[in-house]
Amino acid sequence: MVSLSPVIQAYAWGSRTALPELCGTASPAPHPVAEHWFGAHDSGSSVCSDGRGLDQRIAADPRGELGDRVVDEYGGSLPFLVKLLSAEQALSLQAHPSPEKAREGYAAENDRRIAVDASNRNYRDANHKPEILVALTEFHALVGFRPVERTIALFDALDAPALRPYRDMLAGQPDAEGLRAVFTTFVTMPHGVLSEIVTDLVGHAVGYLSAHGVDGRWSRVAATVTELAERYPSDPGVLGVLLLNRVSLNPGEAVYLGPGQLHAYLHGVGVEVMANSDNVLRGGLTPKHVDVPELMRVLEFTPLADPTVQPVPATRGVPGEVDYPTPEPDFALSRITLEAGDTSVSWRPEGPEVLLCTAGVTTVSVGEYDDELRAGGAYWVPASTDEVVLASTDGATIFRTRVGDR
Repeated sequence: MVSLSPVIQAYAWGSRTALPELCGTASPAPHPVAEHWFGAHDSGSSVCSDGRGLDQRIAADPRGELGDRVVDEYGGSLPFLVKLLSAEQALSLQAHPSPEKAREGYAAENDRRIAVDASNRNYRDANHKPEILVALTEFHALVGFRPVERTIALFDALDAPALRPYRDMLAGQPDAEGLRAVFTTFVTMPHGVLSEIVTDLVGHAVGYLSAHGVDGRWSRVAATVTELAERYPSDPGVLGVLLLNRVSLNPGEAVYLGPGQLHAYLHGVGVEVMANSDNVLRGGLTPKHVDVPELMRVLEFTPLADPTVQPVPATRGVPGEVDYPTPEPDFALSRITLEAGDTSVSWRPEGPEVLLCTAGVTTVSVGEYDDELRAGGAYWVPASTDEVVLASTDGATIFRTRVGDR
């Protein structure tokens, strides 16, 4: 087992303080720190304590590092990517492709000779990107299309005249096809018309907040609309907000996003685990490349009644471990809580794992090897590892990512 140095992504929406403070480094950082990547993606592989990239280490001994099952099923590649994420501002309105659409899109852009690192590239690899995010702080997000009857109730509560035609479209077709029709109208609308609708919407959102304060049923949606409209006054993503679930997570709660689920993280710090991909199709709320036709090709419009995931006791885990269940075979995520008082747990890995500490300090023991794992630190556990032992005197929280079951 070896420690991993993360790939640090300094995206503009990140925080200069949140991840530096979690990791115990200088704060504020000189630039926004959005993500720490722990994995072996082609766009950025973690560096192991022996000086090699994790991708190089795996390539040198794939069966020892990944195990026979993972090599046979995934062709010698680590199938998941682990991140620490900190959003100070909203991310773009986006979705990720299914495996089939990722392969098709990647091949099509290769055929068009678009460089993999080009700013107008949608597909940087041929993989899908389902993901789960577990909140470390209060976390806010827009996740999946809201059931239509609730969206109609939102439109009625805001009572903006400019929205009435779209409210009636949904009422006439209260299903996935109705959502597709309304969202398509929003993202293809001329800027002049869009700006007028957003102005009318913001006025009524402010009126709703004045009448209901912060405790109204739709107050958080109204506040999000006004905040995003201030930054993106003629962006279709502001109208897209009206169709999505507005989610607030407490620490330890999670959201899961399958292929094609439209979403935007708004604010907070979390642990994010996904299939090993960096494919993003954007629909707004960003100065980056937006490809509406390709986004529409991958979107899933079936309403998502509840995108949240609650932790459950781990069925094959150790004391203090809870699982975050998803249907994905590429990754499985759990959280181990070591209480104060010289507690310890141990297990025999069945495949490769990444251990990420988010609070406290734990001693990690593998054979004769002992080291400390602190908040913000991560370790790579090769499949050939006989046993992992974690111990803590003052308590610690460790997220454990491994390959899921098919």
